[in-house]
Amino acid sequence: MFAPFVLVLALASVVLSSPLWQRREIRRNADVSLSNWGGFQSLNGFDDFNGVGNFDGSNNVQTVVVQEEQTVCEVQSIEVIQQKLVVLREMVKKVITEQICEVEVQTIVLEQFSSGIGSFSSDLLRQSGRQVGFDSNVASKISQLVNEDGSLSSSDLGFSGSDVGNNTVVAAGSNWNNTTSPSSVQSALTAAQAAAGFVSLPSQTA
Repeated sequence: MFAPFVLVLALASVVLSSPLWQRREIRRNADVSLSNWGGFQSLNGFDDFNGVGNFDGSNNVQTVVVQEEQTVCEVQSIEVIQQKLVVLREMVKKVITEQICEVEVQTIVLEQFSSGIGSFSSDLLRQSGRQVGFDSNVASKISQLVNEDGSLSSSDLGFSGSDVGNNTVVAAGSNWNNTTSPSSVQSALTAAQAAAGFVSLPSQTA
């Protein structure tokens, strides 16, 4: 079973259809209703989850919980982290392709998910004004996603999108420095985007 903090880090790193830096520039939570969009009954009540104007949940209020024993970030092997990220990425594909049958609805749901990841990227860069944390109550439900036989559960997990953030945990131990980190993190983002083929790094001469 994945620890809640690992779950959030993993979801933040899922490879999606467009680079996160573009999402920070163009993403808007507009007052657009998608309930029953296109006449698809499977989208009935879509807006009820986060609310109209809160497509990806990034407008949710965060309430940071005080823990008796504070969660602390612990460095793990990068290969182990990458393995966990791939498992979660493939689980996202499994949920979307096994439990949604209309490709139009699959597209809308994936965009909602990826937009939320883009929002968390802005949190990591300290650009959103939000705490860099995760909802411990929601993250703890990961064990309820799959039945004992390995099939996907169809049970209601008992929360709404607007509940996300009500139990925010902020892990201690980050190396963020208000003076140096904005520049170093931007460099890291540019390097990652270059590896993904989204941008080109300046040529280096000996």
